[in-house]
Amino acid sequence: MNTTLKDQALAYHQFPRPGKISVESSKPCASQADLSLAYTPGVAEPVREIARDAENAYRYTNKGNLVAVITDGTAILGLGNLGPLAAKPVMEGKGVLFKRFANIDVYDIEVKTDSVEQFIQTVVSIAPTFGGINLEDIAAPHCFEIEKALTEKLDIPVFHDDQHGTAVIICAGLINAVHIQGKALEAVRIVCLGAGAAGIASMNLLMEMGVPREHITLVDSKGVIHAGRADLNDFKRRFAHQTDLRTLADAMAGVDVFVGVSGPNLVTPEMVRSMAARPVVFALANPDPEILPAAAHAARDDLVMATGRSDFPNQVNNVLGFPFIFRGALDARARRITRPMLVAAARALADLAREPVPEVVLKAYKVESLSFGRDYILPKPFDPRLIERVPPAVAAASDR
Repeated sequence: MNTTLKDQALAYHQFPRPGKISVESSKPCASQADLSLAYTPGVAEPVREIARDAENAYRYTNKGNLVAVITDGTAILGLGNLGPLAAKPVMEGKGVLFKRFANIDVYDIEVKTDSVEQFIQTVVSIAPTFGGINLEDIAAPHCFEIEKALTEKLDIPVFHDDQHGTAVIICAGLINAVHIQGKALEAVRIVCLGAGAAGIASMNLLMEMGVPREHITLVDSKGVIHAGRADLNDFKRRFAHQTDLRTLADAMAGVDVFVGVSGPNLVTPEMVRSMAARPVVFALANPDPEILPAAAHAARDDLVMATGRSDFPNQVNNVLGFPFIFRGALDARARRITRPMLVAAARALADLAREPVPEVVLKAYKVESLSFGRDYILPKPFDPRLIERVPPAVAAASDR
């Protein structure tokens, strides 16, 4: 009997027990003696120690390895604002990835509120439980305000994966794609289609890595973001130039790099043909990219191409980032995740892709060979070296 992907996905989430994550005891509780240590009277001893010095929570509880994955459900994957309860499968899925790739425990938390202030206060109120906060699937521009406020209010790292996780993987891929094309990252001209969380965070991180602001043209659903527009929020306004460019087609003519974090089929072969020699095209809309690889390669035989999909080469996949970034931040006991930490993660990922690929990775992906080049610019998520390379780089860049 043939089953559809929908059937398989629903069965996966329902059986043998509903959901994808559970809580398991890390200590034995099989005897009266165990019980007296796990709960009363023995539990009173760590309580007293933590009351005496809050840092002891990292010694006697799971705080130091526990991350909250929190959403309001306003921007679930590519599905939009479907509410916090509908977001729960995604938050559980992030929990699975945290555990599988970085051995980090997760509680998923779905917050029902339309108020930015109430969301912020909810997270602040529950933050003592956790060693870190991962914000997820929160619509722009509220996500910027929430992340900024929580970073200022809390003494544990706060990370918005749709902003900073995506930015890290995009930047890692661009480091290598631009290198393969014989260009310097600091010299390329970039068009970014999509001015939400991922687009703006990615461009900010590229500037941190040396790309001049004037080399970046941001395009939203209304066209080029330019100084003459009166409809820009503060985050978009920082990228507004004095320019005569108005459309995406105008903006793409002669540029070296296109980054799309927007929607399907918005880039034409003619636009790709108008780009500079040896271009880079990151068409990352999911599941349908801004332009399909076949169409882009037909338009140009000299490009490096990436998408957000696993069935094409060079998948830009956030699982390369957030588990290992948090592992490094938790190991360093960092109070916040800084841009230098994100740059360190991006460079570590880029460096790893240039090394020979272990046999275990080839077997996991059922391929005979993988080597650094146009079809391999980022490590694969099941590369066991990721946990060895990225967290130490992130921890070393932490200012604690």
